[in-house]
Amino acid sequence: MFCAWIAVVLLYRFVRPPTTPLIVIRMVERLLIGGEPARSRKWISLSDLSLAVRQAIVTAEDARFMSHCGIDISAVSMAIDDSDGRRRLRGASTITMQTVKNLFLWPGRSYVRKLVEVAMAPVAGLVWGKYRTLELYVNVIEWGPGVYGIEAASQEYFHHSAKELTVSEAAALAAILPNPRKLSPQRMSRPTRKRYERIIREWQGAQVPPVRATNRGSSRGALPKSA
Repeated sequence: MFCAWIAVVLLYRFVRPPTTPLIVIRMVERLLIGGEPARSRKWISLSDLSLAVRQAIVTAEDARFMSHCGIDISAVSMAIDDSDGRRRLRGASTITMQTVKNLFLWPGRSYVRKLVEVAMAPVAGLVWGKYRTLELYVNVIEWGPGVYGIEAASQEYFHHSAKELTVSEAAALAAILPNPRKLSPQRMSRPTRKRYERIIREWQGAQVPPVRATNRGSSRGALPKSA
């Protein structure tokens, strides 16, 4: 079992994942209620995203991404989840942990899944490296009902490619990640707006994996409306 998992981790170092357990689960759920299938996913290379977009995502989800081994010990203790305005404790997840969860595990909150996630993250992070981990992350995470990956999210909410995302739009997308099935980057709740404003303040200080070439996406753009 472990050897098979390692083989898949190694494969994903070079090959794009065809799907994820979450996508399959959501597809079954939507089919059972007669909903539409998931939006078509289109892979986008990390180098096609502007530096500002990469910094906004890292600022929102894992500010110490470049300095930890896949687990941020200082944050894993507990963190406040204010995604819906209610103060609830949750185990803090790094980008590496969230990528592992999306590619190999199941949704929902449980101590068993969290322990497996924590055990897998350092191994996967070591195999993938920071660049590939972040590339996998932005391409597989859920960004709304039936929306997976930053390219689909950009098309869904802003009607253009993720290559053209402004820092304002990227920050708005990142701000809904705590609860993407209920939150909107276009009409923000008060807690989402606060998260968005924090990203806008801090994104320029985020360290991200270097790439060979990046697009010079604009850091200007209209701010989304508050709900």
